Amino acid sequence: MTQPDSGTGLLLSPYRVLDLTDYGCLLCGKILADLGADVVQVEPPGGSSARHLGPFYQDQVDPEKSLFWWAYAANKRGITLNLETPQGRELLKKLVTAADFLIESFAPGYLDGLGLGYRDLEAINPGLVMVSITPFGQDGPYAHWKAPDIVGMAMGGFMYLTGDSDRPPLRVGFPHFYLHGGAAASAGAMIAHTHRAATGQGQHVDVSCQQAVAKTLAHAPQSWDIEGVVLKRMGVFRQTSGDNVVRVNWACKDGYVNYVPQGGGSGVVASTRALLAWMDEEGFGDEYLESVNWEELGYGQVRTEVMDKAVGPLQRFFATQTRAELTKASLERRILLFPVATQSDILDHPQLEARDYFRSLPHDELGTTVTYPGAFVKDRTGDRVGLRRRPPLIGEHNQEIYQKELGLTTAELVSLQEEGII
Repeated sequence: MTQPDSGTGLLLSPYRVLDLTDYGCLLCGKILADLGADVVQVEPPGGSSARHLGPFYQDQVDPEKSLFWWAYAANKRGITLNLETPQGRELLKKLVTAADFLIESFAPGYLDGLGLGYRDLEAINPGLVMVSITPFGQDGPYAHWKAPDIVGMAMGGFMYLTGDSDRPPLRVGFPHFYLHGGAAASAGAMIAHTHRAATGQGQHVDVSCQQAVAKTLAHAPQSWDIEGVVLKRMGVFRQTSGDNVVRVNWACKDGYVNYVPQGGGSGVVASTRALLAWMDEEGFGDEYLESVNWEELGYGQVRTEVMDKAVGPLQRFFATQTRAELTKASLERRILLFPVATQSDILDHPQLEARDYFRSLPHDELGTTVTYPGAFVKDRTGDRVGLRRRPPLIGEHNQEIYQKELGLTTAELVSLQEEGII
């Protein structure tokens, strides 16, 4: 299939990225590709291990039909290359001469051992931004520790805050650890790019997925630092400080909504009073809740005894309403409440439809088109971000890059393939 080229005028269209990552770290290159960079995914011969992660298109287990791979490799071109061979390493060095970024997720020291570490590549291309994504960073006592998702999310502190208080810590079902690292890596890459634009010098960006996860814990680390309080997991509740707890998630007729009963600023108090007034209109008024001086409660200062008495009346009221009814009335009454969307809700969401978020990409090799999530940002000055090409097949762009860009002959390409170098 001939894919549409990346075009000119895209936000990062002048820049070439060599992406040597795997698994969730693929997200870094995907973000840069969505912004218009020419991202070349470098896979070992036979393809990336991420291609073997399910689910699979129409449940057909096939390295070309992994939905995980499709999600994080769309917009990229793809080549195969065996870095364990001297010829493979030389080919990578040739590619580095024209690259602006190189992203990798090997264990610390692996590329140095192959003569492909940052100092080696910097000598070839001083302007190169090299981004290394590892579980715990390039140095420190844990640098060489391995971390599957459950280990990483636990050591990043996320699991301790997830789940019910009377049960063990809970891991979110879909692997997140390396996705946090990949997202942080894309930000680090662009910060280093800004430095390069000003000085002409590249940098080595060292990303720790553990640090990236720790950044997601909101006020939990600060609660320990300031108050000496270790926040606990509380299921549908949230601990706002040592003695204060609020409920966030509530069941309704056809699903769930999020609502936090709060005092504090005028808008927050008005929301609470508006909900109590609506409950009273519907015959669910509660004398105790009406008596609480919400106006004097600071934000996040709802005491446990207040919340204990609020849960019953609020839950009984929410159970009589659908998500749509709660959402509509909350907009009309200025109540700070929102529905918890399901997967089908997201696919049909009017706001996402209005912004043309989901896009269809042709998969000519399958004789169909596939719907993909669109870009994470919208460019209002033109179509300079977004999806342009489906994910590459294994070695799909070998000829395009090795022959047309590096000048190898057909005979050399065949020989490299026969020797397991590409």
